[in-house]
Amino acid sequence: MRTTIFCAALVTLGLVLGNGTVSAHHAFSSEFDANRHVVFTGTVTKMMWVNPHAWIYMDVKKADGTTEEWMVEAGTPNTLLRRGFTKASLLPGTTVKVDGYQSKDGSLRANGRDLTLPDGRTLFLGNAEGGAEGAPGAKK
Repeated sequence: MRTTIFCAALVTLGLVLGNGTVSAHHAFSSEFDANRHVVFTGTVTKMMWVNPHAWIYMDVKKADGTTEEWMVEAGTPNTLLRRGFTKASLLPGTTVKVDGYQSKDGSLRANGRDLTLPDGRTLFLGNAEGGAEGAPGAKK
């Protein structure tokens, strides 16, 4: 009898806990195109330190004087912190250069590979699993 009650409770617990929303972590190639290499300079408007990837929002001025808002995907917050990034590394108003790969759908989103700060330091943005830096056909 105890075994039956225990098994029923375990199954019920599994059903309750398994009913939550699942957030998938997709591979680089599912969202970004290794053949759409982009390099642009812009002004940071905000940086979101969220999992599974941090995001950098930037205003990029085009040749015709108009401005586009780009979203740049970076590695995980934990990975960035281990590389020396802090929440103060990219404050709004900082002008940076991004080297990365544009989204497959052509939207103003990129997977960042490198980010160059105003002082000339280049920081690697890719994720620990390989990400954009290992993308086939990638150009430096």
